Amino acid sequence: MAILEHQRPHPSRTLLVSRGKLSGLDPDRRGLLTLVMFFLTQILYGQTGVLSTPQPDGATEPARILAVSDEAALDRFVPNEGVVELMFESLLQGFTNTAHPKEAWEQFLQPEDVVGIKVLCEPGRLSGTRPAVVKAVIRSLGKAGVAPSRVVVWDRRLGPMLASGYGSLREELGVRLAGAQEEGYDSEVFYEAPLVGQLVFGDLEFGKANEAGVGRRSFVTKILTQQVSRILVIHPLINHYRGGVHGNLVGLSRGAFDNFLRFEVDQDRFNQAVVEAIALPEVFDKFAFSLSDALICQYQGEERGFLQYSKAFQSLRMSRDMVAMDVRALSELQDLRRQASLPVETSVQTLYENAQLLELGIADTSRIRMDFLHRLPSGAESSPLNKGSEKVRP
Repeated sequence: MAILEHQRPHPSRTLLVSRGKLSGLDPDRRGLLTLVMFFLTQILYGQTGVLSTPQPDGATEPARILAVSDEAALDRFVPNEGVVELMFESLLQGFTNTAHPKEAWEQFLQPEDVVGIKVLCEPGRLSGTRPAVVKAVIRSLGKAGVAPSRVVVWDRRLGPMLASGYGSLREELGVRLAGAQEEGYDSEVFYEAPLVGQLVFGDLEFGKANEAGVGRRSFVTKILTQQVSRILVIHPLINHYRGGVHGNLVGLSRGAFDNFLRFEVDQDRFNQAVVEAIALPEVFDKFAFSLSDALICQYQGEERGFLQYSKAFQSLRMSRDMVAMDVRALSELQDLRRQASLPVETSVQTLYENAQLLELGIADTSRIRMDFLHRLPSGAESSPLNKGSEKVRP
């Protein structure tokens, strides 16, 4: 796989406000402080180019992504479940340097944890998170002793999950399916911002238009606040017009919160709101790892499946760093869009720089490394020690 080129940002000094320091502020002051820090940086240092991304306090190691590919993973865009399961087992054990799923999962889960697997189903069965990938993860959890009753597969709405074939997971594997909207939202846990949203059916405050302060809060789904203790994000490689990629940051913010479409009317508001919402402890502190369903990369279409704007990568990728995973995906999507003479929005990079400011992960491309776990084309066993390595070049 070719190394993707990025334009190197102009060097600059930045002011870092940590997620911990912001967590004690009320929502209005927290949002204002983020903006103040940004503009102070511009004024004090006379920055006129692109801001460089600061490094989180104490961060020295690069963000690590491990990838595995197999040319037999797809048959005419349909996943081969057996191959995909072998790929994930190799990936999990290679990432954790273990020999058994139980040992591997112990690095992410406690015995009492309830696992919430976040998927993206609105693009459909072929372009959204593919059920075959989620099945591989659930079967691996089963080998580690995690009962199906402690696994919840969820998305923003239940309907698209069923339309994408997720009913088979419930029938075959016994796990629970849940939609954030159907499960409802927690009135005690929310992200608040001055921008008032147009409430729709399903939002917690829908129908309360005459009450003071209505529409300023985005409430967190009860799935995260009351049902699960650990989150795995499994999203496809697919573009998003505001975030560049519909990955961890965009997927969790749009999937876990109600009244969130209000921020998509403006790029700057979106770049700020997404990271501040994800930084809530009920969301970020439960994150275990991200698994990228990179069997197919769709670079145009967003929440609609367009295989004519897709490229088969036949790959799975794993990382503990949600931001690094999104930044890597963003670079590949932008590269494919350039090749197809489609517009590329460069301002989306600010979203990921903001995420690093709040210590959600690493967005600095010079500190993101992707290793490749080699598998034989036949699907034979791979060795965790037989790896290639590639840095994401700025």
